[in-house]
Formats: sequence, structure tokens, C-alpha cells
Amino acid sequence: MNIIKVNNYEEMSKKAAEIVLEKLNKIEKPVLGLATGSTPEGLYKLMCEANKAGDISFQDVTTFNLDEYVGLPEENEQSYHYFMDEHLLNHIDIPKQQAYIPNGLAEDLEAECARYDAAIEAAGKIDLQLLGLGVNGHVGFNEPGTPVTSRTHIVELDDITREVNARFFEDEAEVPTKAITMGIATILEADHVLFLVHGEKKAEILRKVINGEVTEDIPASALQLHPNVTVITDIEL
Repeated sequence: MNIIKVNNYEEMSKKAAEIVLEKLNKIEKPVLGLATGSTPEGLYKLMCEANKAGDISFQDVTTFNLDEYVGLPEENEQSYHYFMDEHLLNHIDIPKQQAYIPNGLAEDLEAECARYDAAIEAAGKIDLQLLGLGVNGHVGFNEPGTPVTSRTHIVELDDITREVNARFFEDEAEVPTKAITMGIATILEADHVLFLVHGEKKAEILRKVINGEVTEDIPASALQLHPNVTVITDIEL
């Protein structure tokens, strides 16, 4: 892993934006894997600003989001569709049909997982996959115990994950219990993984991810198997 140490969140976001924009400008029809949560918000803001300034166009970019809650409509403010629209997609020139997010309201969720995998395969491999890190070591919604061979699948969210995400809901009981997530095998097939980790609360788990053994108990540890991972963090390792 290539580890880039920064001093704060702003530096992390700026460095990540440099890497993303350089990658997008190098490839004719880039495929970008996206993440949600507070970690990439600064990066997305800079991407929007770059598009507005004319430094980058998203007309030929295809995006695939890592995950989505099961049971939340797109217009729900806590859905990842809503998040992506608010923080990125509504502010750049990407054609909406080129921005893929799993459908958590699909009548047949297993078929939706298969459809999503097929769409990724049809687009070609993901050129750059953006990841954050959960406090329990998850990436996407691949919770502890997820096999490295997993593809897009339905997951029962850990209590820890639901507790952490409860801050976005009025009541913890409103936090969905299931999600659709891109699998670890698909993540590992990306040409380049950009792994953003911010804040001391994630220091212990990040050290295990980078320096510990590869184990299903810490899904993000599978990134040790990838030949091209860039970690940007303000954590002392």
C-alpha cells in the first residue's frame, strides 16, 4: 500500500481530488467507483468545483456506488441516492444514466444484485474505486465475516454499523437493517483503490487493516491483496 500522511481532513480531501482528477483526465471513458458517508464529502465538493471551473468533464464518466440501504426510497434524505445527488451528481455534468446506484426497493433483491454486477462487467473494470473505512473494519457494507470472494449481495447490517449511522436518523429504530453492497471481489478487481481514512476513532482499526493479518473478521484487510492501493489518512501509523 502507498500511504500518504496528511495533517487534516482538508488536506486529505485535496490530495484525493488531485488523484481522482488526474485519473479521470488520463482515461478516455473512465469508470469510477464511489462511496458515501462523511469521509468523501470534501472530495466531492472539490470535484464539483473542478467541473464548474471547466477543469474536468464527467460527460464520458460512468460511476458505480458501493452500496444502498434496503427499503429506503430514493427521495428519502438518508438514502444513498439522495446523498449522491446532493453532494455530487446534481452539481456535475454526468448524464444520469451513467451513474449507477443499487436499487434498495427492488422487488427481487437477488436479481438486483445480479443486474448490478452485470452492469459493472459491461462497463469494464472500475478504474478507480473510492473507499472509506467503518469502525468495525467494513468497506462498503461488507461487514465482518464477508468472504473475499463476495460479489454484490444483500447484507444484514451489524449493530455497530447501525449505531454509528443512527446519528443521521431521528431514531435508531429507523436505521435500515439491510443493505445492498458491492462485494469485496469486485472491489479488488478495480485498477486502483483510493482509501480515505480520517479521525483518531479509526486509528486502531486502520492499523489492523494495514499491519494485521488478512481476515474476514476485518473485511478491509483484504486490501492487502490488491497491488495498487493508495491510503490517504491523517492518522499516525
